[in-house]
Amino acid sequence: MDKKLLSFVIPCYRSQNTILKVVDEIERTVKTRDGYDYEIILVNDCSPDNVWSVIADLAKRNSRVTAINLAKNFGQHSALLAGYNHCSGDYVISLDDDGQTPADELYKLVDKLEEGFDVVYASYGEVHQNIIRRLGSNFAKAMSDYMFDIKGDKNHGSSYYIAKKFIIDEMIKYKNPYPYMGGLILRVTRNIGFVFVTHRDRMEGRSGYSFKGLVNLWLNGFTAFSVKPLRIGSYVGFLSSILGILYAIYIIIKKLFINPDLQTGWSSIISVVMIIGGIIMLMLGLIGEYIGRIYICINNSPQYVIKEIETQKNIKE
Repeated sequence: MDKKLLSFVIPCYRSQNTILKVVDEIERTVKTRDGYDYEIILVNDCSPDNVWSVIADLAKRNSRVTAINLAKNFGQHSALLAGYNHCSGDYVISLDDDGQTPADELYKLVDKLEEGFDVVYASYGEVHQNIIRRLGSNFAKAMSDYMFDIKGDKNHGSSYYIAKKFIIDEMIKYKNPYPYMGGLILRVTRNIGFVFVTHRDRMEGRSGYSFKGLVNLWLNGFTAFSVKPLRIGSYVGFLSSILGILYAIYIIIKKLFINPDLQTGWSSIISVVMIIGGIIMLMLGLIGEYIGRIYICINNSPQYVIKEIETQKNIKE
C-alpha cells in the first residue's frame, strides 16, 4: 500500500536555536507509525538571526527538507502560502518554529482528519502566552467568529492545524497581498474538526508578533474577506442619529415643560461633537484602509518574493 505523504510547513523567524529541535521531533514522531512518509518545508521570513544558514544547511543534508528564503519579511501568513506552493503531501500540517505546538502529537490531528474532516485545528486547554499575545489571539478569534458567522467557542485560530491537499490547492489560488489563513480556509470549507493538544512554553525568546503586528493581522482579517466592518459603521451611525434625535426631543420637552430657564450646556455640546467626530474619523479610516488595500492589490503587489530555495535537488543539478 502506498504511503500517505505528510507535508509540514513551518515559517521561521528568530528560531535558529529551536528549529532543528522541532524538525527532529517531527521526524521521530512520523517514524512511530507505518503508512506515512513526510516532507518538511521551512520558510525563512527574512529573520534577523542566522536561521537561514541553519535551515539551508539542513536542506543540503536531508533530502526530505526544503528551505525557502524570502526576500523580505512578508509575515507569517504569506510565509505559509510560500510553503504551501512548494508542498505535495496528501495532508499538510502547519505548525510553529518555537516548539510551542507539540509535533509529537501530530497523529492526533491526522486521526481526527481521517474521520472525514477537511481541516482539523489543534485546540488548547491552557494557552502558554503572555497577556498581550493572549488578548490578541482572543480578539482575532472573536473577529473571525463574527466575520464568518461561526458559532461556539472552538480555538479555530490556532496556528497548528492540518488540511487536506484540495484545501491547500484552493488557498494558494489567492494571489493578493494581506492573506489571512482563517479567511482562506473558511471560504473553502466549514467541515472543520478540533482536537485537544498540549500548548507548551516557548523553548526560548518571545513571540515574533508585536502589538503592531497583531493590529496588522486584525486588519487583514477585517478587510480581506468581509465588509461587515462597514456595516457596523452604518449601524453605529444609525444608532447615533437615533440617540441624537431622542436627546433633542428630551431637551425640547424639558425646556418647554420642566425648566424654562434651562441653559444650553457647552460641555455637553463639545462631548457630543467629539463622540460623533471620533466615530466619523474611525469609519473614514476604515474605509481608507479598504480603499488603500484595493489600490495595492490592483497594482499587483507581491504576496511574497522568494530569494532562493535550497534542496538536495539543487546539489544534484
